[in-house]
Formats: sequence, C-alpha cells, structure tokens
Amino acid sequence: MTQEPKRYLITAALPYANGPIHIGHLAGVYIPADIYVRYLRAMGRDVKFVCGSDEHGVPVTIRAEQEGITVQEVVDKYHSMFENSFREFGITFDIYARTSNPIHHETAQDFFKNLYEKGLFEEKTEEQYYDEVKERFLQDRYIRGTCPNCSNPDAQGDQCEKCGTALSPNELINPRSAYSDATPTLRPTKNWYLPLQNYAEWLRQWIVEGHASDWKTNVLGQCKSWIEDGLRPRAMTRDLDWGIDVPLEGLAGKKLYVWFEAPIGYISATKELTSDWEKYWKSQDTKLVHFIGKDNIVFHCIIFPAMLKAYGDFVLPENVPANEFMNLEGDKISTSRNWAVWLHEYLQEFPEKQDALRYALTANMPETKDNDFTWADFYTKYNSELVGILGNFINRVVVLTEKYFEGKTPSVGKLQEIDQALINAVAEAPAKIAQSLEQYRFREALAYYMDVARAGNKYMQDNAPWSLYKAGFEENKERIATILHISLQLVANLAVLGEPFLPFTAGKIRTMLGLGNTTWAQAGKTDLIAAGQTIQNTGLLFEKIEEASIEAQVGKLEAIKKAREEKENATQKPEVESTSIVNHKSSIEYTDFEKIDIRVATVLAAEKVKGADKLLQLTLDTGIDTRTVVSGIALHYAPEDLVGRQVCLLANLAPRKLRGIMSQGMILTAEEPDGKLRLIAPHEVVVSGSVVK
Repeated sequence: MTQEPKRYLITAALPYANGPIHIGHLAGVYIPADIYVRYLRAMGRDVKFVCGSDEHGVPVTIRAEQEGITVQEVVDKYHSMFENSFREFGITFDIYARTSNPIHHETAQDFFKNLYEKGLFEEKTEEQYYDEVKERFLQDRYIRGTCPNCSNPDAQGDQCEKCGTALSPNELINPRSAYSDATPTLRPTKNWYLPLQNYAEWLRQWIVEGHASDWKTNVLGQCKSWIEDGLRPRAMTRDLDWGIDVPLEGLAGKKLYVWFEAPIGYISATKELTSDWEKYWKSQDTKLVHFIGKDNIVFHCIIFPAMLKAYGDFVLPENVPANEFMNLEGDKISTSRNWAVWLHEYLQEFPEKQDALRYALTANMPETKDNDFTWADFYTKYNSELVGILGNFINRVVVLTEKYFEGKTPSVGKLQEIDQALINAVAEAPAKIAQSLEQYRFREALAYYMDVARAGNKYMQDNAPWSLYKAGFEENKERIATILHISLQLVANLAVLGEPFLPFTAGKIRTMLGLGNTTWAQAGKTDLIAAGQTIQNTGLLFEKIEEASIEAQVGKLEAIKKAREEKENATQKPEVESTSIVNHKSSIEYTDFEKIDIRVATVLAAEKVKGADKLLQLTLDTGIDTRTVVSGIALHYAPEDLVGRQVCLLANLAPRKLRGIMSQGMILTAEEPDGKLRLIAPHEVVVSGSVVK
C-alpha cells in the first residue's frame, strides 16, 4: 500500500481461554498493539482494534480436564478474567469478542462452505493416534511421551516444554494418552486439508518480493523458510468433541480446526462491532495489521492469507510485526509450569501501577530477539527512570509554579539561546516518535519520549530557577517566569506524546494542567497552555516502589521453582535403568560433522553468574585465545573445583549473550538419565587447543 490508508484495522492475537494473561503475552502482543492504536487515534485516524478469547482448541479442553469442570465453565471463567484484566490494564480494544459467540460460528462455517463449494479442499484419510479407553482420537497435545532430545518423560506431541524442541507425536518414545495414560493405537480418519502448496508461488511473491523492505527480519526469515522447505496440505478439520461443527451432513464428531476458525475470529468480531465491517475487511484502502508473537507467524503470514486469497475479496495484512519471546528471570515463561507474572495478580499487588509494568515491558520489548524480565530490572526502571526522570521533572515544575506564581502559568519573557534549544528539541520530538511508531520500533519510540523528559530535567538543572529566586525574586522574576513557562509547555507535550506509552500517567498530567483534548497534531508546540492557566498540584505522579515489594515477588518465584524441583525429584526413579537411555538421533553425513570444531580447553577461572542458580562463568585457555563461556553446570560443579581442569569446548559455536555475558562457545557434558551432568574431558592432560576428532 503506497498511499495513505483511509482506515486501519488492527488485530491482536486471540488468547487461549486456558489460563490467565501473563507478561509474555503483554510484551509480545497487547502492549505494542495498544501503543500503535493509541497513536493512530491521537493522529485522528479511522481505526478499529479487535480481539477476543479463543475458546476452542486442545489447550482449553486440557484445562477443563485438569480443573475437573466443563469446557464451557473454563472458557467463561477465563474470558471474564481476560476482559477485566485488559480493561483495568488500559488495553483499549474497540471490541473484545469470543469465538463461542453464534456470530463467529456462523462466520467460520460460511467461510468453510465457500472454500468447500469451490472445490479448494483435499479429502485425505490418514492414521492418527486413538485412545481405546476414552474412545476418541487424540490431538497432538493430548499425547505424552519421552522427548527424544532431552529425555523429558512428559513431553507433548507437538513440543517439549523442557527443551523447547518442536515434535510430532510419532517422534515420542513410549507415547501415552493424556486422558487415560493408556498406550494409543493408530486408526484411519478422514479430514479436509487446504493444499498450501498451491499458494506457494503467490505467497513467495506477496511476502518475499512484496514486503522484503517493510516486514521484520524474523517474520520474513520464518516465512521464507516455510516456503523454501515446501508447503504441504494443512488440516482444516479435526476429530474433536469441542469446537465448531463442520457444516457438512453426516460428519458427527468433525470440528473445524482451531487454526482455521480462530483467525476468522477477527472477521466475526468486526462484524459484531459494526455493520460497516466490510469497509474494514474488503476495501483496498484499509490497512490491516496483525500483532502476534513469533509462535503464530506461520498461521498469520502463510495459512490465514492463503485462506483469504482462496475466498477472494478480503484485504491481506499489510504488516505482521511479530515479537520474539519474553522470558522471566532467565527461564521460559510457561502456563503449565506456573512460571509467569500473571496480569490479574500484578494488578492486585501493585494497584494503580499499570504504567510501571507497561514502561518496563516496552523498554525491554523483545522486538528482534528474546528478552528477559527480572524484578530487579523492573525496580530499577521504575524508581530510576519513571520516578527519577519523568516524575522528578514534572513535580519540580508544578511545585515551583505553585510556590513562585501561586499555581498560575507565568508569561514567557525574552528567550535566551538555551530556551530556544529546548523549544527546538520539543518541536522535533513528535516526528521522531511517530516515525518509530509507524515502523513498529516501540522501544526506540519510548526512548525518544524519555529523551524529552531528560531534556527538561537538564534545562531545569542548567537554569536553576530556585537559585535565581534566592538571589532575588523581583529582579529575576521575568527570567524565572520564562523558565517555568517553557517547562510547563514541555510537561504538556509529555502528556500528549506519552498517551500511547503511559496512558494513566498522561491522563494525570492532563488533569494537572487542565489540558483538555490536545491532539498529536498540536504536539511539539510551546503554546499548549495559556499564560494564567491554573496548574493543579495533585501530588506525585509516581510513588516509589519499596524493595520489600520486589523481594516478595522474587520469593514467590523461588517458592514456585522449589516446589517444581521437589515434585520432579519425587518422580525420579531411584535406580537408573538402561532402558531410560534415549535412542540416538537421525544419521548425518560426515560433511556435517566436519563443520564442528571441538577443542580441549583449560579452565583458568570460574565464578557463579549473579542471579542465575544454574550458570557458571568460565574463563578458558583454548590454546588460541582466552575466552569466556557461560555454562549451565552450577548445580553439578562448584567453581573452585573447576580451576585447572580440562574440558571439551565446541569452539566455533556462534557467540550468544546469556544474562548479559557474551558466551563464546559451549562446554560439552554428558547428561545421565537422572539429569546429572558430567563434564567431557580427555583421560590424560593434553595441550590446550588440541582438536577433538
């Protein structure tokens, strides 16, 4: 789309109604989407922001089994929780729908019938796992077994949560049903598939050629990989008890696959929102943007666009700015392992501090790589930046205006060079921030916003109106008035420009200044407040967070980790049997092995990595250089026992930053069936740098 769109349709990934919203969801999807939408509204754009609960699919039914309640009770519970949490957190959807609504069932079924009647599906009969005890076919996540990669005995049929490896059910060792624990059998079943291979060339042209310059690298890379590996038919129906019925006669037990009907939820939500829904979905002057996490890229960039193309008259996404993952205290966030900071709990434990979390997650947003949320960083960002920079500047200006000019905006006098420099900086800020937002660089946009506050602090410090007051108010009154007038105009700009990032704070500033509905188009100017305008001192914008509050959150996570480890230890077998050793991986060519550079290295120093129980920082003599390697062996070796020992080092592994430390390689270990790690080392001392063949 080259010309300015007439309207915007912004979608945020539909969260599974199987567990609460956590900070990974917020940083990956909902905060960036809300920032973008708030910016568009401030610009006066025609925009609709749609989302809703995804109430079908395997995770929902698994949660019902775990909680011992009906599936309907599960989706009702979490839909209500989502709605309330999003509203309280300030996520401004125009509609928050649900896929159990009749309008969604009807829309999804009509979509399926359209493609079916065009003859665009393939009917295929394949063997799938079946639970003889429960008398039902098993979807991927209903199948458990031993992971062939890490020996986790409770890996799922689509992924091992312990090591993160993507799996298929037939790769699991000793598969069993998650329902009955019985060994499943294979049975033939017929389903309908969308032949994605028929859309491969069109997808390549649309994505690789059409969006190479404006889509994020991680999105383009994943799409190109899928296309180059060869697209295959994808099931659009499944054998399930819960979901939307396939709209064909004689197919009891067949449901629309959740990844067919879930993205259609964006369409049905828009239909529910407005009778003009086709204007947003079928007019080529609409800009459609999907905000998602990286695990949903294939569905929103390959499958859903192919569906829309097959249907024929829908707009396609103009951009899909998917974020990477947000981890928590060095570990992957996981609903099933209860390893998360849950939004509804945060709102209870940190009342009226929504913007504190929005700020911390935006400042560390995983836009190009996985990032890590720590409570220590949250504490520092809030107290040092929100309190110390933004809050400090605004409080100073308001208090001094109250003290020197009875809370009335003073008139501006003769400008000095330092005044004009600040005025110029403020004038440039809206365009800089807007450009970053238009390109989905939210961290950068927030940094530019905070630069405005920093400039205000520096201006106040350099001009020191309090010193001028002490030197003589009457003789310095005009200069003091000018300083505070310009500073108040900057505060007004911070309210307008801060609305996308810190909406609650921006609202408070507007109240202080009596600012009204000043728009983004007016930002950058220094006449937003008239001389004589009353300024209300409503108190500090940010109250400091006490260290005890942070320690309590860290303690909560440590208790969760300890309970999980105790549970895992309790389920371990007392004796290791030879059958617990997993089979080897698939064969590789000798040329693959030749790429690996393994060398003997000597440990010169070792120390624990601060804040990471499992990590050691090692300094190694490789015979070629001295390098740093971070290794997850802290639970198995004391640092002092490693100095002087020789280890085997994968020397040509690409460097990777772990807990802020650049790790230049990987120490080789053997993992025993009980999880114990043993260093791989030469039997005799050899020269450092010796090549392992």
